[in-house]
Amino acid sequence: MKVLFLTYFWPPSGKASLQWPLSMIQHFPENGIDPVVITVENETFSQKDDSLSGYVSPDVRVIKTKTLEPFSVYKKFTGKKADAELIASETISKENKSLTHRLSVWIRMNLFIPDARVGWIPYAFKACEELLQQEKFDAIITNGPPHSVHIVGLRISKKYKIPHISVLIDPWTDIAYYRGIKRSRLTLAIDNYLEKKVLVNGALNIMVTKNLLHDLVHKYPALSSNSKVLYWGYEEAAFNNIQTNPEQSNIGKKVFVHAGNIFDYQNPLPLWKSIKKKIDSGDQIEIKFMGTVGPAVKRSIEENGLSEITTYYGFLPYFDMLNLISSADFLLVCPTEKRHVPGKLFEYLRTGKMIVAYGEPNDEVQEIIKTSNAGMYFTPQDDFDVLFDEVNQHQTDLKYVKTFDRKSIAAEFSAMLKGLLT
Repeated sequence: MKVLFLTYFWPPSGKASLQWPLSMIQHFPENGIDPVVITVENETFSQKDDSLSGYVSPDVRVIKTKTLEPFSVYKKFTGKKADAELIASETISKENKSLTHRLSVWIRMNLFIPDARVGWIPYAFKACEELLQQEKFDAIITNGPPHSVHIVGLRISKKYKIPHISVLIDPWTDIAYYRGIKRSRLTLAIDNYLEKKVLVNGALNIMVTKNLLHDLVHKYPALSSNSKVLYWGYEEAAFNNIQTNPEQSNIGKKVFVHAGNIFDYQNPLPLWKSIKKKIDSGDQIEIKFMGTVGPAVKRSIEENGLSEITTYYGFLPYFDMLNLISSADFLLVCPTEKRHVPGKLFEYLRTGKMIVAYGEPNDEVQEIIKTSNAGMYFTPQDDFDVLFDEVNQHQTDLKYVKTFDRKSIAAEFSAMLKGLLT
């Protein structure tokens, strides 16, 4: 069984959202699925991570195309240097009140539909057509975000009469970072039209959270018959050379780690206040961030007098990230809303370290943490002070955690494809 698999992000991109498709493609062949990958030759926004380049067998064909991205224009418009690093949490931050920033956000949210990667659509479509004119494929799989990739899948499916399977790692029309940002009625109408067209016409839609599926079925009842949930999971093999309980180098010091981007709207203000209280009472604590950190989060760190105990690593390669989270005492994760099950949660679970989750109530994340006995979930109204008494009391159920190994998830996905296509 042969499938086209479209994913915008691919090694050496360091984008975290490539890890799920990378694992699926890695494990497809052992499950009787032959994938041909179509991706972008050189996307310019994300950091590079060469450590993932050898993850997939060289026998898997990977076709890279050109694309048109607006980020060089964005840099010029906002006065940034051509080689300046773009930080996701800052490009949409409400802290920046400059006219050029606010205007660039409005343009991004209203003129690029469904997202800023629409420039890839003609190149990806052409690459698919060239392959389909020479070979037979049983289906086309599209992985988003960016959700513009699903437009390609829909068009190819209709023109060549092959099933389209879409994978939604994040929500589409109402993703969390749209919160509080003005989008015109016309923009919303077009975006909702595209979302409905793709999902209702899909042979199969895969969501990575139950609550996202629930909301989309409520919005489009037809999805109840063509949509399934496969969790993000983690790659067990990636932990083979990592000690999940290394001896602490800083005896008596408790280390908090947050991996991945943390945006201003995720800022765990009560935690910083609680940490400050513990430090004032004589405790030794460190805070470590990997990835981009929103301006409001950094300001809260400063305002609570925590700057001297805080380290900002910026981007780290994937395996360096695994080593750092494995040496922590507390792992911070901040679900943005009830449909959000952060991908990093599953790697956190596999370390066996205590998870500190913060955000508005999220029954799905709370249930995973509770079932695995992996940590505690706090809302903005909760008291964090109880946390420090629990770190030596919990013991993660790794047998349950290992049900989220992506090798098993890929086998389940492969079985779905075979059931659909045979």
